Amino acid sequence: MDNAATPDSPGNPFTQVPIEITISVGRARPLIRDLLRMKRETVLPLDRRVEDPVELFVGDKLIARGELTEAEGGQLAVRLTEVIDLQNGL
Repeated sequence: MDNAATPDSPGNPFTQVPIEITISVGRARPLIRDLLRMKRETVLPLDRRVEDPVELFVGDKLIARGELTEAEGGQLAVRLTEVIDLQNGL
């Protein structure tokens, strides 16, 4: 009998460790001269459209994709549409 805690078992101490997830909504490649001219209210176009999927990263590891949505209270949120199989590749 194996007494090791599984990843989702209550006895696993790692389930209580917070992690930071970065949501990538797009990239911009302005020229340095344009960057130096930026001021408040400047619009910086990204390489994606509003309806395009966003990517979720832990460090530099892609873990999921999703779509931007509005949560309760007007807060910006992400609805997951694809979760990467982390069991293969860690």
